[in-house]
Amino acid sequence: MKTLIQLILSVVILFFFVSCSETTAPSGQSDESTTEQESGQAFVDDDESAKNILQVAVGSKDHSTLVAAVQAAELENVLVNAGPLTVFAPNNAAFDKLPEGTVGELVKPENKSTLSRIIKYHASPGNYQIDMLKDGQSLFQASGHYIKITKKDDEVMIGDAKILGTVQASNGVIHVIDGVLLPPEN
Repeated sequence: MKTLIQLILSVVILFFFVSCSETTAPSGQSDESTTEQESGQAFVDDDESAKNILQVAVGSKDHSTLVAAVQAAELENVLVNAGPLTVFAPNNAAFDKLPEGTVGELVKPENKSTLSRIIKYHASPGNYQIDMLKDGQSLFQASGHYIKITKKDDEVMIGDAKILGTVQASNGVIHVIDGVLLPPEN
């Protein structure tokens, strides 16, 4: 009888240790289906906090091309960091102004570094509200380049793109623009 109790206890203890050592992936996914690209802050579900820059862009039907480019460049986690960050976000119409096939070519895996450089040229570390942008001011962009602000009457331009509107996010500000900014070649 004592041996039977010891055997049952051993099985229970073994079962306990085996079940405690198993891990599951977030959202019920198996470890095999979770890719490296789907990890990090950008992929945390949070319906209660104020929306960050990436969440605002994903929720905008006018920025689906930008979101696709950010995803192709695997820069989602950059746009959810604490910031502050100022993003100059081209709308879909801005991408439509590019020569036909440009976006399709840029989102190919072999062009990831070029696409990443272009997207980073649209972001500036810091919180630059529209009233803080001054005529002739040069902003340092995440790509390592500077870009010039021009103001005339009520129009504010960054490079050759006009700022159409501004949206606040939890980690910075988004200025919607009507053109795609292209960094210098160097």
